[in-house]
Amino acid sequence: MEFVIKISQFLLSLSLLIVLHELGHFIPAKLFKTRVEKFYLFFDVKFSLFKKKIGDTVYGIGWLPLGGYVKISGMIDESMDKEQMEKPPEPWEFRSKPSWQRLIIMLGGVFVNFLLALIIYIVAAFAYGDTDISADSIKDGYLIDNPLLTDLGFQTGDDIVMVGTAEIVNVSDVRTNIIGAETVTIKRDGAEQTIALPVDFLGQLSTSQDRRLFERRIPFMIGNVPDSSQNSKAGLKPKDIILSVNGDKLRYSDQVVSKLKTVKGETVTVEVLRDKETITKTLQIDDEGRFGVIAGSFPTLFAELGYFDIVRKEYTFGESFGVGYAKFTDQITGYFGQLKLIFSPSTGAYKGVGGFKAIFDIFPSTWSWEYFWGITAFLSIMLGVLNLLPIPALDGGHVMFLLYEMISGKKPSDKFMEYAQTVGFFILIALVLFANGNDVFKAIFN
Repeated sequence: MEFVIKISQFLLSLSLLIVLHELGHFIPAKLFKTRVEKFYLFFDVKFSLFKKKIGDTVYGIGWLPLGGYVKISGMIDESMDKEQMEKPPEPWEFRSKPSWQRLIIMLGGVFVNFLLALIIYIVAAFAYGDTDISADSIKDGYLIDNPLLTDLGFQTGDDIVMVGTAEIVNVSDVRTNIIGAETVTIKRDGAEQTIALPVDFLGQLSTSQDRRLFERRIPFMIGNVPDSSQNSKAGLKPKDIILSVNGDKLRYSDQVVSKLKTVKGETVTVEVLRDKETITKTLQIDDEGRFGVIAGSFPTLFAELGYFDIVRKEYTFGESFGVGYAKFTDQITGYFGQLKLIFSPSTGAYKGVGGFKAIFDIFPSTWSWEYFWGITAFLSIMLGVLNLLPIPALDGGHVMFLLYEMISGKKPSDKFMEYAQTVGFFILIALVLFANGNDVFKAIFN
């Protein structure tokens, strides 16, 4: 069921972004009386799942979910329709239109991507507000047991004060600012110290088996007890919280895990918090030092128990415009920063580039419209920025040649555009193979 929910969100978001992006090309093309021969969601290699011709345009759905396209008459695109380009230009063709009209048509998709993201952030700010966790409310530091971090000198219990030059106000600020940061300032035993991150920190993180960073310390909560568990008959219930093991008070899950390693294969007495009442249970610990349960998480309950403070902000309709715009600009700036790191080999950030599986994985396993729209807004920005790259097979490549034409007054020949489109297509295929190859590599070796 979880897979069905994730794949449904993935396909819905992808379809929405593709259709709206291509609509951004389609609408100005129609306004400038340019013929659009095809409007497709997904690619129709050899055959279509659905197609219907209305006027001059065939609308359809392809079977290969790697994107979508509009085929505009008289334009050198991925269809490489050389036969049409060898004929004399017709007034309704793309190549017959003024350069400024062609530029608007080519930028239409990116414009829609950015506009969609902005609208989502504005509406989401008004509908959902913001929810975060106050960094000041973290009483006993963070859980840090990723070997990549512990080898650098971090320890569980460290409080994160700054990441790079950014002061940590909310817990989410840690992950937001870690990209490109050179240092992390921590507080340990009341004293501050700064730990340097290696230049290729992101590369090491993306290829390691453990990709956790600085995690919140939470209590050991029972999420589910499988029938195969040695404690399936012990009467444990979801949301039960382990308070002690053999009389040792244990506030956090990491403390419980450490304790269980010392009592492997034994029978222990535990105190359990259930609905504000403390009860005692006798549980079996397996040979690997585990209860045989699936851990749970319930942030609202944890906040009620004093583990941290959840900060909620609500915005008026007017305030949501400023908040949404700020999120929009922050995301664009951040994504351009990520691209800069990816194209800097020394950072190793290119190792973290992912394809369709990486995108699929960011969707939650439970349906949440708040998360869905947030992810869709981010992906819309990502799609817009990537399409601006000056690669001939992308919108940015066409824009690059159009700007050259407008500045120099010279239009590149159709033959040159055919060669450029071919080169760009192979570059694009290489990038797609690289990104999805990273997904395969991580799935096999991590």
